Amino acid sequence: MKKPKILVTRRWPEKVEIKLSETYDVTFNETDIALTTIDFCEALKKYDAILPTVTDIMPKKIFETTNIRTRILGNYGVGYAHIDISVAQSLGITVTNTPDVLSDCTADITLTLMLMAARRAGEGEREVRASQWEGWKPTHLVGTKLTGKTLGIIGFGRIGQEVAKRAHHGFGMKILVQNRSSIDRSILNQTKAVQIDKIDDLLPDIDFLSLHCPGGEENRDLISLAELKLMKQEAILINTARGEVVNDSALIYALKNKIIYAAGLDVYNGEPNLNKEYLDCPNATLLPHLGSATNETREAMGFRVIKNLDEFFSGQVPVDKVS
Repeated sequence: MKKPKILVTRRWPEKVEIKLSETYDVTFNETDIALTTIDFCEALKKYDAILPTVTDIMPKKIFETTNIRTRILGNYGVGYAHIDISVAQSLGITVTNTPDVLSDCTADITLTLMLMAARRAGEGEREVRASQWEGWKPTHLVGTKLTGKTLGIIGFGRIGQEVAKRAHHGFGMKILVQNRSSIDRSILNQTKAVQIDKIDDLLPDIDFLSLHCPGGEENRDLISLAELKLMKQEAILINTARGEVVNDSALIYALKNKIIYAAGLDVYNGEPNLNKEYLDCPNATLLPHLGSATNETREAMGFRVIKNLDEFFSGQVPVDKVS
């Protein structure tokens, strides 16, 4: 039986690439540079499956090509707002993702950003590297603590729940959450969390805001200047969800004008081409999309994609099918 032809759009962990090659006729993107629209149009004609990542923007126009061969898009990641799901579905193309396996690591990076922003760790690290540190003094880079503070979480899925556990049980934080749907009481009770119906009612009462909602047009600019002005001046915003959830201009304005205290970002609108004005904000801690960046998680994501492929090509419905 002829092996299905597979295109892997970026380089994956070696163990996963080896495993994938055992079953499929695989083409790897040896340059590890994001593919262009033209590349994707051609790939849709040549491969039975394409395995994209968050860096691969797949809008409606790439699916307007003729003689499409691709039957499944095995997305390497949990978020899939970069793929036009409705068009793929209309063409009979299955789309899968990799939930569950990256919740812990994304929660970890969220707490990392919370601590870095609160304790001004980025500023301190830059100061030491620039040989500008003049020694300890009582007023030097004084920040704020996490312990006992109130954390607001928008989007209380797997990642949001893991963040809540770390914040509540590790730092004694009070948890307030806003979610599109009602959350089971047993889940809330794990961290003594309180669900708030509206974002505007959540924002004035929190010291930290952590975003874990889906991206895409539905949540674009969910946090803009009006929302930031509802927050405390001492509040800190953390975004490990998707860049488009926060309006860049509004957040930059809020940081520069002390409307909020600080921000910690791991995702950006149009990344890697982030708004350069963030670089002028010393109270912005900026990471290069490291949410799932551990060996264990990146391998688990790849093996989850392979599982979905195996199920699809054996005639089953993949466990992680999103359309």
